[in-house]
Amino acid sequence: MTARTVAQKLLADHLVSGEMTPGEEIGLRIDQTLTQDATGTLVMLELEALGLHRTQAEVSVQYVDHNLLQTDELNAEDHAFLRSACERFGLWFSGPGNGVSHPTHMQRFGIPGKTMVGSDSHTPAAGSLGMLAIGVGGIEVARAIAGEPLMISMPEVWGVRLTNELSDWVSAKDVILEMLRRHGVNGGTNRIIEYYGPGLETLTAMDRHVIANMGAELGATTTVFPSDERVREFLAGEGRESDYVELVADEGAEYNVHEEIDLAAVEPLIALPSSPGNVVPVREVAGKDVEQVVIGSSANPGLRDFAVAAAIVKGRQVADHVSFDVNPTSRQGLQDLMKMGSAFDLVAAGARLHQSGCMGCIGMGQAPSSGGNSLRTMPRNFPGRSGTADDQVFLCSPETAAASALRGVITDPRDLPDLIGLSHPVLSLPTLSSVNTEMLVPPLPEEEAQQVELVKGDNISTMPELDPLPDRLELAVELVVGDNISTDGILPAGAKVLPYRSNIPKLAEFTFSGIDPEYAQRAAARRDEGGHAIVGGANYGQGSSREHAAIAPRHLGMRLVLAVSFARIHWQNLANFGILALELTDPADRDAVELGDVLVVEDVGEALAAGHELTVRNDTQGTEYRVRHRLSTRQVEMVRAGGLIPWLRAKED
Repeated sequence: MTARTVAQKLLADHLVSGEMTPGEEIGLRIDQTLTQDATGTLVMLELEALGLHRTQAEVSVQYVDHNLLQTDELNAEDHAFLRSACERFGLWFSGPGNGVSHPTHMQRFGIPGKTMVGSDSHTPAAGSLGMLAIGVGGIEVARAIAGEPLMISMPEVWGVRLTNELSDWVSAKDVILEMLRRHGVNGGTNRIIEYYGPGLETLTAMDRHVIANMGAELGATTTVFPSDERVREFLAGEGRESDYVELVADEGAEYNVHEEIDLAAVEPLIALPSSPGNVVPVREVAGKDVEQVVIGSSANPGLRDFAVAAAIVKGRQVADHVSFDVNPTSRQGLQDLMKMGSAFDLVAAGARLHQSGCMGCIGMGQAPSSGGNSLRTMPRNFPGRSGTADDQVFLCSPETAAASALRGVITDPRDLPDLIGLSHPVLSLPTLSSVNTEMLVPPLPEEEAQQVELVKGDNISTMPELDPLPDRLELAVELVVGDNISTDGILPAGAKVLPYRSNIPKLAEFTFSGIDPEYAQRAAARRDEGGHAIVGGANYGQGSSREHAAIAPRHLGMRLVLAVSFARIHWQNLANFGILALELTDPADRDAVELGDVLVVEDVGEALAAGHELTVRNDTQGTEYRVRHRLSTRQVEMVRAGGLIPWLRAKED
């Protein structure tokens, strides 16, 4: 038998269709699903539209971790809807305050060797346990809950060999920042990153979670680690050692792409505003003033990440002009911090202790002042994501964050011994976690579940009807944007917008509001004229998996996106909602298109079926652009039908 990597074993064990050749479409059996409240309400509406009887996955869990600020009735009503949907469809329910989905799922449900899809782009964090976990749009999760396979393009496997061990004051966040420093925000596109090598022995399962989580910022399909002794230790600490399965690469296994990181050579790093890929050594920007430091999020969720910050600030006070915010990432983690006395040390040093959840990571509170520097242990710093339009958000490790909070300026933690006489903390973490299984609501028995009525407040709409793609497109360009436009840029999150995540007509009013406040009004006015097109640069749609960024512009009449390249999840979401995504063969053509130009595609169905190359005509300028699509035969049919739901309905008929 051919020697296989961990990723190849996981893929082969769950392959239901296609060949494992990079670029080919394959189908994978899915064992577990994860949804969170910011995206989960649409998933539940999609399950209703699909007529689901009961989840067909081994484990399906709905978390409430994003929309925790209940400033009015909207969030509370969505939470009630989600709970009723879990009762109706047979899902586990994790309510507000239990914790961020990814570390909580890792603690309570993750099992080596299993596959999972989640309606959150950081779902690959579960790869820390030896799982194949992939972030996708909500409709793909709905299909997996219904028992359908996940269809993806077979990625390459990128092997990253780790050697030696991290130095004092350096942690796992610096490892993934090093990957981003080398490769930027699209270096992992169409790849699975697999870490291996002797350096793995020095990284705990939660350290690996940090690295796997932010593989999403590289654009990777997912990240996997082996399931080894460190994974067994983690599961034992969670009272689940019986779930442990060893899963390691075969000797002699070959990777499509190779990389090596000497952990001993990694130094404290920081991502500058406003991209996770804009990474430099901390010492290059040391001394810059800091007004806010936030510790928490799925990118640094482990007990160790909070405990090391507590040890650094213990017995000291943070700078008086710094807001030092601490967001515990799970209820049981907060319990452990309290038992250790670390929560006391944080609060005594001036920390503001918030509830367990995503909070400022998704712009739900904790917005910095206009232009003020905010250091965060979070995964993303896209423009305006914090809730402040001209924010200056930096991404760093807990060590760098705590050191900077103490001194009030960006500080390399390696300088603390000389600056304040602080030796590197020696942590003593509990081997057994404060396990709390009662906080999770299990699925109802099937007979009882069928009697449950979905609880829908006035703010919860139904899924919009999606009409087929016309066979001739004649569309005015309503927006031209540059490279690396994120889903936050397409449809903002935050306290002002997220409460409408279940109300598509209202949500659509915020589309591209941070880039062009008049876009939504212009697009809506042209909706009855056949719709419109958008032109973008490279890596269009990076970031969050939120399918709202496809549904909202689709509701406004968008039928075509012409871009240099697309981020994987958003490209899939566009297809799922009947929007044609075409890539420019010549990137220079993007600069030639102007707002208001009329683009024409003739005989759309025939052109898509004939091959992957076709022509878009600019009638305004009298020019043509050669473009390509990456749709499979299945996806061509789906887009022509108007999206996944109408395509499935047509198949049933």
